[in-house]
Amino acid sequence: MNAFAPLLAMALLGACSSMNTDTATGSPDRSARDVSSRPFGFAKHGPPATLWTLRGHGIEVDVTDHGATLVAVRTPDRAGFLGDIVLGFDDVSGYESDDNQYFGCTAGRVCNRIRNGEFTLDGYTYVLATNNGPNHLHGGAVRSFDKVHWHGEAGNGSRGPSVRFTYLSRDGEEGYPGNLQVAVTYRVVQGPGLEIDFEATTDHRTPVNLTNHAYWNLAGAGAPTVLDHTLWIDAPSYTPTDDTLIPTGAIAPVAGTPLDFREQRPIWLYMDQLEKTPALGYDHNYVLRGASELRPVARLAHTASGRSLTLATTEPGLQFYSGNYLHGQAGKRGATYAKHSAVCLEPQHFPDSVNHPNFPNTILDPGQTYSSRMLLTFRTE
Repeated sequence: MNAFAPLLAMALLGACSSMNTDTATGSPDRSARDVSSRPFGFAKHGPPATLWTLRGHGIEVDVTDHGATLVAVRTPDRAGFLGDIVLGFDDVSGYESDDNQYFGCTAGRVCNRIRNGEFTLDGYTYVLATNNGPNHLHGGAVRSFDKVHWHGEAGNGSRGPSVRFTYLSRDGEEGYPGNLQVAVTYRVVQGPGLEIDFEATTDHRTPVNLTNHAYWNLAGAGAPTVLDHTLWIDAPSYTPTDDTLIPTGAIAPVAGTPLDFREQRPIWLYMDQLEKTPALGYDHNYVLRGASELRPVARLAHTASGRSLTLATTEPGLQFYSGNYLHGQAGKRGATYAKHSAVCLEPQHFPDSVNHPNFPNTILDPGQTYSSRMLLTFRTE
């Protein structure tokens, strides 16, 4: 590998995001681990936003307190050049705009959809915003977790540099019961990898289902398509939906359908069979193999760059979304995000679980702690 390639790549990324440099060689110090921060713009409502950069194990990760959002992940390709593989915006104004489709955010209190924006708990029917056709999506319309300011605190412990975000969602916010104290921790770990931990406690029974909603393109954010990537998902089944993408309650095998990724294969292969369905492509919840332990469940790979991403989770489900509603909006550094130019891999409990007793439970009781972990491991081949 050209010894100057990594240095050139980081010069292009700019001083704010450059790694520590080995003073003896002038090359990036891939063993250095640190956290830095800078202003990220002024939100329309609430405090100014901050961007933190976590560096370690050869990668860089940017996160912000607006929506506890993953803004960027920079990893090397096989030539050693760092490239940003997560869609997003240059400052907080982009995340507050209509062009933001939950890019990189923490989605909640309940990610994915709830039928008709209603659920009944302990004999009382709670009414939520219907912000996705007739249904409730990703926690609501005004103060869902992607839209609020979180408190961020950086750390650099033995396991790696981190930022922990906390937020108190008060009783009745977006129609949900109970005061919910939430924490999301991003940590760069050996692998190299990015660990994302979710925790929550409540003073009243309430549904909780949290995930990260990053859009990935291993060729680089703004590359024209992600359909040339290959994907593996360790799931023998999925949850069929109605025309509004609400689960019917059934669990069906993926065998013999375009949803079967049990063997790694190109994403484009059966896309034409799905584009005329209500999902407009892939937008399906997979029933993962394995129990609640952290285990690998999906692998995304891009041959041309040599990059791959392996996802491990403690969750029972995984929403695979193929960027069907991306429409050419302008993103970071003038990049354009075309339809099918990124995918989301969202570990979760099943959509609309609160209305399906046969689905994994999403109700959190007082005295319990909700916890969920996802681990993203990056490789270059």
